[in-house]
Amino acid sequence: MDLLLLALGIVLIYTVLAYYIHTRKLWENHITFYGPIMAIKTDRVGFFDGFARYRTFFRIYGTIGVVMVVVVSVLMTLLLVNALQYTIVEKPQPTAVNNLNNFLGIPGVNDFIPLTIAVLIGLIITMVVHEFGHAILCRVEGIRVKSMGLLVPVIPIGAFVEPDEEDQERSKGWPKMRMFGAGITNNILAGVICFGLLIFLLGFAVPLSIPFVNGVYVDSPAYTAGVPPNSIITEVNGVSVPTTDDVARVLGRTKPGDTATVVVDNGGTPETYTLTLAAWPAGVGNSTSGFMGVSYYDTAYMKQVFNSLASPLGFFILLALPFGVILYPGTYGSFMVLINDTASSAMWSVPFPHFWLVIQILFWCGWWNLAVGTFNALPLVPLDGGYIMKEGVDRILDRKGLIQYSGYVVAAVSYAMVAVIIAIFILPKLFQMGLV
Repeated sequence: MDLLLLALGIVLIYTVLAYYIHTRKLWENHITFYGPIMAIKTDRVGFFDGFARYRTFFRIYGTIGVVMVVVVSVLMTLLLVNALQYTIVEKPQPTAVNNLNNFLGIPGVNDFIPLTIAVLIGLIITMVVHEFGHAILCRVEGIRVKSMGLLVPVIPIGAFVEPDEEDQERSKGWPKMRMFGAGITNNILAGVICFGLLIFLLGFAVPLSIPFVNGVYVDSPAYTAGVPPNSIITEVNGVSVPTTDDVARVLGRTKPGDTATVVVDNGGTPETYTLTLAAWPAGVGNSTSGFMGVSYYDTAYMKQVFNSLASPLGFFILLALPFGVILYPGTYGSFMVLINDTASSAMWSVPFPHFWLVIQILFWCGWWNLAVGTFNALPLVPLDGGYIMKEGVDRILDRKGLIQYSGYVVAAVSYAMVAVIIAIFILPKLFQMGLV
């Protein structure tokens, strides 16, 4: 409740300040508004001119980027069409993905994107990388840049670059497509680099054998006594147990029906629980000792999994993690340490302080860049991929003397893409309600 009140207070203060600045027209050269969103901008953008000296390199880079954007656009379109076909044929039950609050990627509102420092840093870097790509190619292609700045709806959420509208309108063909494609190209390249650095740094994390309770079996002695998951067992029957082997050694001297006193560290607070040990369930183990009913975080296995991420499949796993840890915690829950603060970080010996914060920043920076880059590649105006499609359609139809039909073609494709995306989200809900 205190955090909610604090958030509401911050929003109220922002609203009052923004209203005062807007109505009094204060600092008009540096503050502007896009609806309710305040933007802090500057017209000191001359440093972008320096990139024009490397025109040949950036034009090659931009051309390769346009080709990559077209490929990604086609692949993303096919993926969405296949997803729609699957939805219509299989009529899957809706999940949290289909909730309205998850339609947009707003941290703290979207169930899969937490509101953390790492998430916000990753988002801001993604926007800067994207917009700087546009600005650099603008100058390379002779399009002036008027200003740049930050979007600040309460907190900074991104960046923007404002090109000169007349210069941009005069630009045609490859120069214009390179300018639109540069943001996507930068995002995809930055995403791959961030994920690569993340995988490289994970190689320095050494697994420990601390008895970290990853889960508790339902109706087991530990479950009945209330032993919490995400806690660390420190003592069993008065004996210190720094490793899982030590826990097994102490319990190995017990039998079903014995009483065990277990001390756990739960978020830094020691808590004591008294358990009546049971017999081992069939299929779980064949020991004749007493059964406590907890499962441990398997760092040795996770180390192998982290090492296997250095592959194309590993990159897809990383992209899916925000959804996997929520929808399938039993399978992906152990990856939470890459996404958000979790007690399981104590299970690793790391090379420097705040190691896991760096990992989380790299994860979200990589995830945001790849998500924003691939989504922006869709052939849908006003996305960059849509403007590249529009420029391509304009040039093709112009050569055939049919330029007057270009707007209709672009609009038809854009509306079709919007319909596909919305249908994928809402059809499972409609199927569940029996409306379709």
